[in-house]
Amino acid sequence: MTDKKAMYKKGGVVEYKEMGYWQPDYEPKDTDTIALFRITPQPGIEPEEAAAAVAGESSTATWTVVWTDRLTSLDRYQAKAFQVEPVPGNPEQYFAWIAYDLALFEEAPSPT
Repeated sequence: MTDKKAMYKKGGVVEYKEMGYWQPDYEPKDTDTIALFRITPQPGIEPEEAAAAVAGESSTATWTVVWTDRLTSLDRYQAKAFQVEPVPGNPEQYFAWIAYDLALFEEAPSPT
């Protein structure tokens, strides 16, 4: 959905894919950390939506609506699920590739 403000004005539940967490054309940047998840979508849920849910809940979906996009750069902090493939030999499971911008991570404290 292109108008993110309008998306939150409608009633009901907004799918993670619609919030932008599924980006199949995303080209990972050198500053991204790529994570590979093994997911099992609930019956009736597309694997892309399940991957988008993992991306959302592991990055900004839990707090973005509360803090709004005026205080955070959603495009920068939002994880992006960009690839899903079936797990060989297990048709109910999928591999999901998710990109996280390094800005999501804190620096480790220096050793003392």
